[in-house]
Amino acid sequence: MAAMSEPIAYFNGRFVPRSQATVPLYDAGFVLGATVTEQLRTFAGQLFRPAEHWRRLARSLEIVAVDAGLSSGGLDAIAQRLLQHNLALEPPGGELGLGVFVTPGPYATLSQGQSPGPTVCLYTYALPFQLWAVAYEEGVATITSSIRQIPGDCWPAGLKCRSRMHYYLADLEAARTSGGARAMLLDAGGCVTETSTANILFYREGEGLISPPGEAILPGITLEFVAELAQELGIAVHRRAIPAKEIETADEMLLVSTPSGILPGVRCNDRPVGAGRPGAVYRKLLAAFNQSVGVDIARQARRGGAI
Repeated sequence: MAAMSEPIAYFNGRFVPRSQATVPLYDAGFVLGATVTEQLRTFAGQLFRPAEHWRRLARSLEIVAVDAGLSSGGLDAIAQRLLQHNLALEPPGGELGLGVFVTPGPYATLSQGQSPGPTVCLYTYALPFQLWAVAYEEGVATITSSIRQIPGDCWPAGLKCRSRMHYYLADLEAARTSGGARAMLLDAGGCVTETSTANILFYREGEGLISPPGEAILPGITLEFVAELAQELGIAVHRRAIPAKEIETADEMLLVSTPSGILPGVRCNDRPVGAGRPGAVYRKLLAAFNQSVGVDIARQARRGGAI
């Protein structure tokens, strides 16, 4: 068992010091990029919607025909043991991200007879609040990348995996084009899908919140949560194709993801979205989000990021 001074991880059936959770170079996760993943986080020390994450993980594993050998109850038990140990190493009020990845295991051509079977790992990390702390008030800029979303006939959008070269290239293009902007990926027909790290919602007065259709995007856990909050506030939510030209007529843009929760998108392609500042719908949803999770997420991020 790890010393109390080091976080622990779960790796292939054992709890080990996180520094010892190492994946061999011949693992198919490296060789082929064949890695299914999930990312969770805590609010006030409690995992956010773990059951939904475990269901999405199970769907992804079913798509790639890998059996991780863990039920949702087993995943819960592992996660709680990691949090119990690792949160104690964080400063008071600290929060953790929980990463999960599963690969098919050794790649036969390179593994020289190593026993087959999946590689399964759960680990935690301190949330990097400094990466998004100022965005709750200043907003986020985006650009529509020339790199397109992977079409559904390559792999289903619902598969959460680490084969993300298209995300990497899109973000690289965004950084070169407009420092600090996030890449927004379009599909082959020129409709909005998602960014590399977040689902996207647009708000149009008279219509409500608009999300790309479910078959075009990763089914975001936080996206569904924000949609539920919107409906409780009497804000209509629609799912339909969003041609890129509609960005120009949107009143607000929201980026929703597990780590940061909900952020306002204020610019796209160097043009303001709506008034070019965080809007009233964003602020209503942020307040509802805070109330639901029991944490002022913007204040927490400012403190955690020493802003």
